[in-house]
Amino acid sequence: MDSNSPAEDLPTLYRAILDRVALLEAAGERAEAARVRSQATTTYSRAWDARARRELEALLRRAERPTEAEVLLGRGRARRAGRTGRRQPSPTATTAEG
Repeated sequence: MDSNSPAEDLPTLYRAILDRVALLEAAGERAEAARVRSQATTTYSRAWDARARRELEALLRRAERPTEAEVLLGRGRARRAGRTGRRQPSPTATTAEG
């Protein structure tokens, strides 16, 4: 998204965040969904500049961390409070043996 202006990128980022919020709510992660939605709305309501784009990108990365339900389904590692935001390798991303 680096080649576009913030005015072109922000609606797409915001939509992606709202889609993830819906998945969080469906997974029972209502508190996290509410926090993400609130932050996204606040950022999206301000000036549409490079700072807002960076904030929405960071928020989307945070929101995309797998929920407990997704981990149980083998879709990544669990979210943890206070996590630094660095992604860990998926438990299914091991090399094949044999």
